[in-house]
Amino acid sequence: MTDSVIKWLKNLKHLIGAIVATLVYRYPAKNLKIIGVTGTDGKTTTVHLIYSILKLAGERTAFVSSIEARIRDKEIDTGFHVTTPNPWLLQRLLRQMVDEEVEYLVLEATSHGLDQHRLFGCNFQVGVITNITHEHLDYHKTFKKYLAAKAKLFHGVKIAVLNRDERHFNYLKRAGGRARIVSYGINKEADYTLKKFKFKTKLSGKYNLYNCLAAIATAKALGIKDEIIRKAVADFSGLPGRLEKIDKGQDFSVFVDFAHTPNGLENVLQALRKEKKGRLIVVFGCAGERDKTKRPIMGEIASRLADLVVLTAEDPRTEDVDKIIDQIAAGCQKAGWIEGEKYFRVPDRREAIKFALKKLAKKGDIIVICGKGHEKSMCFGNTEYPWSDQKEVRLALK
Repeated sequence: MTDSVIKWLKNLKHLIGAIVATLVYRYPAKNLKIIGVTGTDGKTTTVHLIYSILKLAGERTAFVSSIEARIRDKEIDTGFHVTTPNPWLLQRLLRQMVDEEVEYLVLEATSHGLDQHRLFGCNFQVGVITNITHEHLDYHKTFKKYLAAKAKLFHGVKIAVLNRDERHFNYLKRAGGRARIVSYGINKEADYTLKKFKFKTKLSGKYNLYNCLAAIATAKALGIKDEIIRKAVADFSGLPGRLEKIDKGQDFSVFVDFAHTPNGLENVLQALRKEKKGRLIVVFGCAGERDKTKRPIMGEIASRLADLVVLTAEDPRTEDVDKIIDQIAAGCQKAGWIEGEKYFRVPDRREAIKFALKKLAKKGDIIVICGKGHEKSMCFGNTEYPWSDQKEVRLALK
């Protein structure tokens, strides 16, 4: 049996499961206004921003993101490494939302979830895109198929909120069919720009300005008042594992971030380069059994934007950590970097964090630990082990 046939059968299984789950929980989505947010990076922050605006506006709101689900003020853990839950959990959550009289649901939608029909039964009224860059080619095989999977979110929506600076804008606009197109952007003319809708934010980096504009455009399309939008955006202080600063009184800065894609890593490093007084040191790895083609790309990005790089484990699963590091290191070597001088291999993530903080860090430096962010486990083989970058950083600093 070919890989494509196996994938088709698996997706059929997901679809059947989603149909049955929707029927069992009595199609709860018909009583909700669902806002779907997709993109390579920025989905989670955008989901939480939209939720914060709607909540401040007094709307009965829930969300499901890669960090957690929240129904009104009740937090719900969705499990390890979960963004789009399986159909049974998702439909159960939707039924709970309806029972608790929620009106709006902001739902983080992945390309896997869309392609595998796990979101069947979610009648999206609004579709929001952050960006589409290199990721998940281990699953989708080609960027064209990855793009097509993302575009599925916009089929049948009433409102499509699109990034005007995104080079696939016209493709996504066509995917929206008869949807009302609402655009946002920084570099090109759009419905909502930094000049047309002025706001303040505590979030760092140009990429977060895009996330804010995406949330603003969505809220405006839903009729939320400007003063409420501005206040919610200004008050939003960020999320766990998204450029989360850890300060234990040390004379250098330490951040934990979820950046695990080429675009995400580049955005974070560019943002931190503008703030650095000393050197910029990045600690990261790449997940096992995931897109291998991005590994040397991320090595090249790190060597171009950081001063020192520490390569380590990040959910190696059944792959050999050293081989994963070899593939990332190829990107560093392409940039002319020499191991032991500019980049270092420390496969054990705990030791890598200690090495960066205790051996490399000097006064005024910035150290960023990338790839895990908010996650509370790390996968070796087929087993999830408790893990927290934040905890390890605090222990190393102590």
